[in-house]
Amino acid sequence: MSRPRRDHALGVACVLGASVLWGTTGTASALAPSVAPLAVGAASMGFGGLLLAGTASRQIARHRRALVRSWPVVAAGGTAVLVYALTFYTSMRLAGVAVGTAVSIGGAPVAARVLERLVEGRRLSARWTAGAVAGIAGAVLLCLSRGTGAAPGAGEAAQTLAGVALGAAAAASYALYSFTCHRLIRSGVGDRAALGATFAVAAVGLLTVLACTGGAFLVSWGNAAVGAYLAVVPMFLGYVLFGWGLARVPASVATTASLAEPVVAAVLAVALVGERLAPAGWAGMALILVGLAVLTVPLPALAGRRCRASAEAARMEG
Repeated sequence: MSRPRRDHALGVACVLGASVLWGTTGTASALAPSVAPLAVGAASMGFGGLLLAGTASRQIARHRRALVRSWPVVAAGGTAVLVYALTFYTSMRLAGVAVGTAVSIGGAPVAARVLERLVEGRRLSARWTAGAVAGIAGAVLLCLSRGTGAAPGAGEAAQTLAGVALGAAAAASYALYSFTCHRLIRSGVGDRAALGATFAVAAVGLLTVLACTGGAFLVSWGNAAVGAYLAVVPMFLGYVLFGWGLARVPASVATTASLAEPVVAAVLAVALVGERLAPAGWAGMALILVGLAVLTVPLPALAGRRCRASAEAARMEG
């Protein structure tokens, strides 16, 4: 396997690892129902951001001039992280873990690809299109499959709709964060410095929100343990892996590979939280896995060899 293919495969593997960790966030936050979702998002990504910034402090100092020159990109990424943290957790609380995650993550590949197309002029590849269509269709099915065993009332329907709307906002902000970090890395900034600086900017606003909403974390050790887990495992470790992935694949590929997150979230929501999924939900998860396979499994070189052979034959005949 050539080095570009190895880098691509490693990048996708890092994003998949991050997605598995992120997929536990909804279930973990459900274990602290008395904590407001704004506080959950602010604590997990605020303290997780401080950990990312602290462990990357040397690299941030080494790349400080490049970061200062790119301050609009850093500021945009930090704002996107802040919006994502607040909308994502609120979406899950309103629409359910499976639906909130499916909408938030399922819409991100499209938003990321639109950004790449508008800002960088990057064309859609057939492989990305196939993987994204399968994955997004699976996320939609997963979203529509939320079952309660009875027809939802008007209040529940409105709550779910609000959760879906916030999930769409989370998807757009997640795509913007991924795009800005990838852009910083491509400009020569180290991946840890790019993530650390972006999350440091977000942490300022997130910890302010936490100071106003996070009193419930102090009510019990269980709530505090949930906050600590979210900050250290899915946020800190997950985003370290995600940064490694962004250094090797475009933002659109990374956001599409992260469609593994709603699969993990849905399985945990059914197994541990008690949510229910209709058969369409399981079909949706299968479609997501198909989309991930399209992105991850190396394409055979046979077609390329045939094209080269045809070109060589034409050259010899000419």
